[in-house]
Amino acid sequence: MTTPTMTSLAITSLAPLLDRLFLEAEAARGATQAAVANLSDADRTRVTRMMRSKTDYAELYGLLKDDPLAVSRETGHLLYMLARSSRARTIVEFGTSFGISTLHLAAGLRDNGGGRLITSEFEPSKAARARENLSAGGLIDLVEIREGDALNTLSADLPETIDLVLLDGAKALYPEILDLVEGHLRPGAIIVADNADDSPDYLARVRAPGSGYMSTPFAEDVELSVRIN
Repeated sequence: MTTPTMTSLAITSLAPLLDRLFLEAEAARGATQAAVANLSDADRTRVTRMMRSKTDYAELYGLLKDDPLAVSRETGHLLYMLARSSRARTIVEFGTSFGISTLHLAAGLRDNGGGRLITSEFEPSKAARARENLSAGGLIDLVEIREGDALNTLSADLPETIDLVLLDGAKALYPEILDLVEGHLRPGAIIVADNADDSPDYLARVRAPGSGYMSTPFAEDVELSVRIN
């Protein structure tokens, strides 16, 4: 009989922290959905335009600065599993928010023996919350949080090779962020794009024959891609 392996996700400091953060995220999601449902047609069209714009995303995410915009529990577990199965040592994340996805990725790095996770967050208040959560979870030593527009923060000083990328910021910028990291992706590197249906240009790119990627939709609105050359 084998003894079950304890992962970092189950350690005393991290497990209750994640439970609390997911409960808070679920409550915030319900409030946001209710608020959106009460918008006029004109305001709803404006929000959709900002979401798909490559220039107006700052305004949208400013309005959402108090919303965790978190990955689901299932996606969090997927991120941890992908980090472990790929034996990732270097990870880049676009869109830290309160750090729920970051905690899962950093836990994977911890259980792989260590590494470096670079994550970018536009809103200073969210970056501060993420630092608090990563410190509480005992994972802050593995994570570098870069504050500001990811088009700038991820444009330099990236690892020579990147094993795993999470795209979960402004959806319209997914192709541009891929441009920034693409030259660093090792063959076999994994790219996870959350809410990918809101970035049709990105989907067209990674799914195109000869793109250098194999890509498939996975779970709810997640696109899972692998760099094949």
